[in-house]
Amino acid sequence: MAEQKIFAGPRIRRLRLSKALSQTAMASELGISPSYLNLIERNQRPLTVQLLLKLSSVYRIEAEEFGEEGGLLPALRQAFADPLISGELAGEGEIADLAASAPNAARAILKLHQAYREQAERLSDLGELLAREGRASLLAGARLPADEMRETLERRPHHFAAIEAEAEEFARALGPSEDLLAALKTWLRAEHGIAVRVLPASAMPVWRRRYDRHSQRLFLSERLSPFDQLHEVALEAALLRMDKAITAEIADLALSSDEARRLARFEIGRYAAHALAMPYSAFARAAASARYDIAVLAARFRVSFGQAAERLTTLARPGEAGVPFFLLEIDHAGHRLRRLGAAGFPLLRFGGACPKLVSYAAFARPGEILFEAVEMPDGARFLTLARTLEGLAAGFDERPRRTALLLGCEFERRSEIVYADRLPASAAGGETAGVPIGPACRSCERVACIARAEPPLTRPLGLDEMARGVSAFDFQ
Repeated sequence: MAEQKIFAGPRIRRLRLSKALSQTAMASELGISPSYLNLIERNQRPLTVQLLLKLSSVYRIEAEEFGEEGGLLPALRQAFADPLISGELAGEGEIADLAASAPNAARAILKLHQAYREQAERLSDLGELLAREGRASLLAGARLPADEMRETLERRPHHFAAIEAEAEEFARALGPSEDLLAALKTWLRAEHGIAVRVLPASAMPVWRRRYDRHSQRLFLSERLSPFDQLHEVALEAALLRMDKAITAEIADLALSSDEARRLARFEIGRYAAHALAMPYSAFARAAASARYDIAVLAARFRVSFGQAAERLTTLARPGEAGVPFFLLEIDHAGHRLRRLGAAGFPLLRFGGACPKLVSYAAFARPGEILFEAVEMPDGARFLTLARTLEGLAAGFDERPRRTALLLGCEFERRSEIVYADRLPASAAGGETAGVPIGPACRSCERVACIARAEPPLTRPLGLDEMARGVSAFDFQ
């Protein structure tokens, strides 16, 4: 065997501890001094060929097992060569240190990397299948502009301080009015010569709102509810009155394409319309006073339930912050349409894709407010409530569009919220957090879950012909 330097101090130490030996006892069995063994365990001296042979004969261990931590180092080199993380480590030394000093953590990293690679291969196979069927197009490239815009807004707090200030100034300019819609119509005509008209659905078969620049008229579909008509007029007014502030907020988002920025302009305009209809300070005071009763707030500010619920996710002004709610909207098929939060949507902590969430049950009880406490696998607890929202008025030959809105917050803030008063005593008292859920089936390791729709990525499937669990996907 050629002479080589092998540093395996942590492995020698684990071997000694596994056999309950002191350094003096092990040094005696190997025929070396305790001080020399101490230097070896601290990686200040390498293992010599003679010592490797002695270890092999005394403890029945193959000498090759001490080379590169039994194959860990080559596997780690391969994992950290992945373009996703290739720039995270400064050099080879860190990989060697990881393999030597924390082999169990290194193996966990390799397991996660293997799961990531397998999932990437599955997606690649899916991409090839779609390509063969002529449906690959945009999916094969970078993120869609809508995806980039949504993900950017999800990660940041749903609060735009400059827009709030502009909305309050605009409200003061409009003056006190019992009818905001009438005040906005008057402002549009006086400042921009724009008239607002509501047209029959037959005249606007594919539009809910359309601005005709030539005739200076803003057309609204009669299919819009009175709340949605107000929102569309407020949106148009906000885009005109707050153009500079909206443009500045879009620039701060640092989006990568004109299309993403155009979509962000609409979303921030939507935010501005809510801020105009529900001025921040007045709404924040009313929300705290009503203990966040959404129906009461909707009636007081003459907006819809969904608009009032969304406004609750914006209460993050320093000194006037409310309960930090987050919001998720889904459709019948489970598609996630919007995710917002006063502190950003808690995607890592909450997820929002668990089939046991009350938002899915809301479709069976339209118009009713459902609420419950939930607990994540890590013990984090949330108070959640859900209600269905009705879309545009549908014709006799159309299927109505219905979505479900889920609003959530930290369970510790429950005493401030009226809905928590009707939770079961055990949940309200903190003895239990209620329904056990997970972020999503693919990332949840809860066993015996009868609602599980997919196997977890982190566990191999348990294929046992002699036994079958209650879950549709048993795993080890």
